[in-house]
Amino acid sequence: MRTYLRKFGLIGLVAVGVLALASSAAAAGPRSELGDRLAGIDRSAVWTKTAELKLGFPTFHPEGLVVTRDRYYLSSTEIIEPTVKYPAPIDGYDRTPGKGIGHLFVIDRASGHLLKDVVLGHDIVYHPGGIDLYGDQILVPVAQYRPNSSTDILTVDTRTLKVKRLFTMDDHVGGIVYDTSSRRLVGNTWGSRTFYEWTTKGRLLKTWRNPDNLLDFQDCQYVPDGKMACGGITALPQTPVAGGTSASYELGGIALMDLKRRTVINEIPFQQWTPAGHVMTRNPVKIAADATGLTLWAAPDNGEEVSGTTIYTWHADTAG
Repeated sequence: MRTYLRKFGLIGLVAVGVLALASSAAAAGPRSELGDRLAGIDRSAVWTKTAELKLGFPTFHPEGLVVTRDRYYLSSTEIIEPTVKYPAPIDGYDRTPGKGIGHLFVIDRASGHLLKDVVLGHDIVYHPGGIDLYGDQILVPVAQYRPNSSTDILTVDTRTLKVKRLFTMDDHVGGIVYDTSSRRLVGNTWGSRTFYEWTTKGRLLKTWRNPDNLLDFQDCQYVPDGKMACGGITALPQTPVAGGTSASYELGGIALMDLKRRTVINEIPFQQWTPAGHVMTRNPVKIAADATGLTLWAAPDNGEEVSGTTIYTWHADTAG
């Protein structure tokens, strides 16, 4: 695959020593606890819904989530003209580019009120993917809404909401994290089948296949030391009685990956559902360690669906 990079400085990323917040989940416990608890949890864990925050503004198609002490940051894709599949590939693409607008919604965590809509992307590059927080910077990939296309890797400063482009990648990047142990950016492609590793200036270092064939990762976060937690989904055909191939079953789950060894450390299903019938890990997911276990935030439903977009909070007690 041909790859080209337009390099920009990674301005504004702060040193590891001042990183006081858990990636995408502030005030939720030391980051070292998150990896340990995700490695130790199994499918018998009982998840209890502890909160629902209904968003009262147009949210379109949520993609990624960051959680801080007083804010939610929600990336989303507004579709103006849907993509259309070609009968046969044209110039390496399997579909039209479509039209849309990328958004990063800044939301008051207590009330759910929209504080700011940061518009992302340009022209046919309008699909923001999974996001993560490093220091004061939110990492956001904004891609064409089709595989094997192109992506701008951006940062958004949480203090000023200023957007900076770091580099452009000649592929669809659907999520990104910053690995503080290797000082590399790690991103996943359409369907998360392939991962890329870059320097902070955009030089491609490695490409590797996703060792997980169960889930397509939708939203990921960095977990020290050298790990990554992802929420994902796989749409499976139903049994003949339940509709067969004309219907689908959403298998949701959470995976913890080792970025050094490029292996899956642990993976569990997460089969909780919304009024629209979607599994919780369908779209944005973030997780944090707390005093007694794990807290998970999810925003699985699109704005136009049955109840609109709600940010759900779940808890699993792992201390015992």
